[in-house]
Amino acid sequence: MSISSHGKRELTLGRKILQINWFLILLLMVIASIGFAMLYSAANGNWHPWATRQIARFGVALCALLVIALIDIRFWMRWAYFGYLGALGLLFVVEVAGEIGMGAQRWIDLGVFQLQPSELMKVALVLALARYFHGLTHEETGRITYLLPPLLMIAAPAMLVLRQPDLGTAMMLIFAGGGLLFLAGVRIWKFLLVGFAGLACIPIAWGLLREYQRNRILTFLNPENDPLGAGYHILQSKIALGSGGLFGKGFLQGSQSHLNFLPEKQTDFIFTMLAEEFGLAGGIGLIGLYMLVLLYGTAIGLRARSQFARLLALGLTLNFFLYMFINIAMVTGLLPVVGIPLPLISYGGTAMLTLMIGFGFVIGAYVHRDVRISRRGVDED
Repeated sequence: MSISSHGKRELTLGRKILQINWFLILLLMVIASIGFAMLYSAANGNWHPWATRQIARFGVALCALLVIALIDIRFWMRWAYFGYLGALGLLFVVEVAGEIGMGAQRWIDLGVFQLQPSELMKVALVLALARYFHGLTHEETGRITYLLPPLLMIAAPAMLVLRQPDLGTAMMLIFAGGGLLFLAGVRIWKFLLVGFAGLACIPIAWGLLREYQRNRILTFLNPENDPLGAGYHILQSKIALGSGGLFGKGFLQGSQSHLNFLPEKQTDFIFTMLAEEFGLAGGIGLIGLYMLVLLYGTAIGLRARSQFARLLALGLTLNFFLYMFINIAMVTGLLPVVGIPLPLISYGGTAMLTLMIGFGFVIGAYVHRDVRISRRGVDED
């Protein structure tokens, strides 16, 4: 450590590197490596077109993680609102000039790759909400008037994402935002009040859904009604999951995936392919790795001394959980198919970058866990 001009003890770069949670990074690398293997299998034993690109993206994302983790957490706190406004601005760009693909307008074409701003918003929203609640006292957090700004911060991007349309990501923003409000100390009765109001609005919300979104919900309730149409994806997923048995058919031996019965096997339904090839044991093994990541993220959040670092780490860990839970519940028929990728496994550049940036902030919270920050945003002794 060194002493700053203000008499504060500052972490040196070498000290920060030593304090990085390298075991958590190793866990992320192991999970990503499983993803590379499954993308190799999805291409019938070929590194192209998915695995090589995913490996390169992971390398870039890992560098971004380390850079973010080493930067002083007070810097990220000062720039939290600007990050949120930047991500919100990109959502407006998608609205007026976004690329259209698969019936949705969700991407910005940057030439080298297509950026999906809604993914970046998942991190930016947690960052901004953590900054907001850090500046409030416990009593202020309980007042309705102080809850209006964060509710607007959640609603604005969620409405823009719904217009793309992307119901799954919009729901993730709402759940992640709501979860952070709970972690910040908002009373449970307020969530119950909002929940009852939401139930009352279901008929109105149903009328606002697009036809394909209604079909997804109806298919979720009874996929056998349209086995060759809307119900095809989930029925094939269940067949593949069941055919894998306890230990699976073996690497590269999945019949449903390699005979192209299983749709979107490299993205949304990659967990199904893994379970077909490695069985129930393989699926539980991956979930076990995910649970270790969640435990580490939660422990990091609970150890942080500042409210900002605590909420940031816990909020982004919750975000990771939502990715995992929604995707696995989706492909097993417990939730409607909404297009949420399996974290670090599914093919996709923006999702990979977003997740690794999120863990950069989580590990940064661990590196700077002893830094105390006042509500004004300056460090304390």
